[in-house]
Amino acid sequence: MPKSVDRPEQRRRIGAALLRLAAERGLDQVSVRTVAVASGRSAGAVQKYFRTKEDMLVFAAELAGERVEERMALVDTGLPLRRALRELVLTTLPLDEERRAEAAAQLAFAAQAAHHPRLAAIRRQVDRDVRDALTQWLQAAGCPGPQATADAVIALSDGLALRMLYTPAEHPSLLQALDRALDALTPHEPPAA
Repeated sequence: MPKSVDRPEQRRRIGAALLRLAAERGLDQVSVRTVAVASGRSAGAVQKYFRTKEDMLVFAAELAGERVEERMALVDTGLPLRRALRELVLTTLPLDEERRAEAAAQLAFAAQAAHHPRLAAIRRQVDRDVRDALTQWLQAAGCPGPQATADAVIALSDGLALRMLYTPAEHPSLLQALDRALDALTPHEPPAA
C-alpha cells in the first residue's frame, strides 16, 4: 500500500525550514538546495511541493504572516485597551528565538517585496488584514480615531521589531519606548501595572 503523505503539512515543514534559513542567513542564501538541506529532504523532494524558489518564498511569506496573526488572535482583547495593545505589539516583537526568526524573515521578505510583485501582494494583504482587524477592535473598544490609532500601532510595532533585531542589548529601553508611545496613543487609559 502506498504511503499517505500529508501534503499541506509537508509544505508547512519546508516553509518553516525556509523561515529558519532566512532568519539565520538571509534570503540571498535561500535556494531549493539549501532549503532541502535545512528541511532534511532532497532537492527533488522539495520540488515536488514547490516548483520554484519564488513559489517557496511566497508560501513562506504567507506562513510567517499566519503565525503572527495566530499569536495576535490569542491576545485577550477584553483587557483594558492600553494593556491589550501592549500585548498585541509584544506578539510581533523578536523577544524569543521563534519571534526573532520570524521578524528577521519578515524583514527579508519586506525588502524582497520591493522587487517581487507576488511577495509585495502578500505583504500588502497581511498588512490590510492586520490593520482591518485592529481597526475594528479599536472601534469596538471605543477608541477615538481607530484607523489612525491602528496605523500608529502598526508603525510602532514595525519600527520596534526592526530595531530589536539589530540592537538586542537595547530591548529594555525599547520596551520603555513602547510604553511611552502607548501612553501617548491611549491618554484616557491608565498605564499598565
